[in-house]
Amino acid sequence: MATKQDFTADEWSTLVQSAMLASMAVTAAEPSGLWGILKEGFANASSLVHGKDSGTPLVAAIVAEMTTSEGRSLASTRLKEKMSGAKAADVVSRSLSALGDVARIVDAKAGADAAPFKQWLHQNAVRVAEASTEGGFLGFGGVKVSEREKATLDQIKATLGL
Repeated sequence: MATKQDFTADEWSTLVQSAMLASMAVTAAEPSGLWGILKEGFANASSLVHGKDSGTPLVAAIVAEMTTSEGRSLASTRLKEKMSGAKAADVVSRSLSALGDVARIVDAKAGADAAPFKQWLHQNAVRVAEASTEGGFLGFGGVKVSEREKATLDQIKATLGL
């Protein structure tokens, strides 16, 4: 069972931002307009809320951290650092690179929590991708998950080693 104390401060801040990174990668892969982005953001938040009941102590610890203003500030600050100067096209690759760091950290230090934690991150990305239809007009037509989102989900899965 991995806890906050098993990680350095830098590693912990990387883990705290991980759900937001997974969400951002999918959202940036196929921007959905204002309503789509709101729906995808809500899906990410919902995933965080349900994470506390995941049965995985590391997921619960990350969610608990994100419920504090300090935790949200930590994640926000790290995301701003990672995405500083990024063009829209760079957000996906930078997010995937950071998720690779997350995978290495949990594989090295989280023991039995590593696989369920990475699965939770991937599931979060899937929920975000499914939150809004892509394409179409005024909410009509389109597809639930676009080809670019599917490709990004596959990249997230591979990056996390799932």
